[in-house]
Amino acid sequence: MIFYVVKGAPGACGRDCDTWIEAEGKVESDTAARLKTFLGRFRDRSLPIYFASPGGNLDQAIAMGNLLHGRPTVARVGRTTVRECGFEAQDSEVCVKLKQSGRELHGDLFTNGAICASACPYALMGAAVHEVAPDAILAIHSPKVVLNFHGGRPEAFVVAAANERGRERADRAASGYLAKMGIDAGLLALTRTVKFEDIHVLTRDEIARFGLDRRELVETAWRFEPTALNMVRKIATVRAPGETSFRLMQWRVFCFDTDRFALDFQRPIPAAGIASVSIAHSGASAVYFSGPTKGPSVEQWSMGLIRSRLDALVNHPQIDIIETSVAADGRLIPRATKLSNEGWAGAIETLLASCPLSKGDLIVQMSSQATKSNEAAAK
Repeated sequence: MIFYVVKGAPGACGRDCDTWIEAEGKVESDTAARLKTFLGRFRDRSLPIYFASPGGNLDQAIAMGNLLHGRPTVARVGRTTVRECGFEAQDSEVCVKLKQSGRELHGDLFTNGAICASACPYALMGAAVHEVAPDAILAIHSPKVVLNFHGGRPEAFVVAAANERGRERADRAASGYLAKMGIDAGLLALTRTVKFEDIHVLTRDEIARFGLDRRELVETAWRFEPTALNMVRKIATVRAPGETSFRLMQWRVFCFDTDRFALDFQRPIPAAGIASVSIAHSGASAVYFSGPTKGPSVEQWSMGLIRSRLDALVNHPQIDIIETSVAADGRLIPRATKLSNEGWAGAIETLLASCPLSKGDLIVQMSSQATKSNEAAAK
């Protein structure tokens, strides 16, 4: 595992946060000692640490968690793309050397698809605050006992006994550590049921139940995603009062050109019918989505917007998504979810740069070019 400091765009790692520590790679026999040395360089700075790791040495992960526990640290799951690496692969020898250089690098932070698995969650949970984005992956399996015999391999019963002692020692270490960190013992019980050769991705309900992230509403910032059809996207997992499970919701913005956009909202198909879905802000009148279009398990609500209407609707610190359901007696029951618009300005600016020009923008561009040509001719 390597540790490096990255500076990104304003708000890249949360409100008023643009610099973070990336912890990337496998946890090995010297990782905790190297983390201690690394953190010693930042005694006067409290930077969040993001883990992107397939796991590794359980004892070292626990030692890392104990190091973080003594500091006011926020730990999350996230991967970093370092800009200084240019066209080199992020895991190339050139890029890895840059990350190991000790320099403060520049980069972009992503939670989508970022993985903290095996021993990695034990390091994460040691921090004073540990958070898992709705699109990040936290995964577990039982530990593997590594035996070192000298003078040849002993008989099978000796190997079996050594394996059993190793598993018992790992269980004791993990159990005591979870208790110290306030993590539910159910996590260890679940871990025991997953073979080392397998992997179990924790559900949002499990992440909350075990105490890895107990927030009832977990949301990403708005982010630009360069796909076949460029878009700006936001994801949230929500558990409302009285609900036993989290719901995963998604919002996407696509452009037809620089003045015409589509905004859609996706959510699991509810047991009770939904009469309408709308969006509002700061007490303004709600604007309603049309739909829904239903898939096997997800329904989608959509609306078309011109640029000025999109700005007026979404370009605010907070928005409300109002889902109105129909009760058994016919009453309409609205439920509002308040969402942050963190990241919106930068994401929509990037999307606009990729959109075809609208007729109005094309005319302005042609007029500007003609003016420059006439000025050049006059000179």
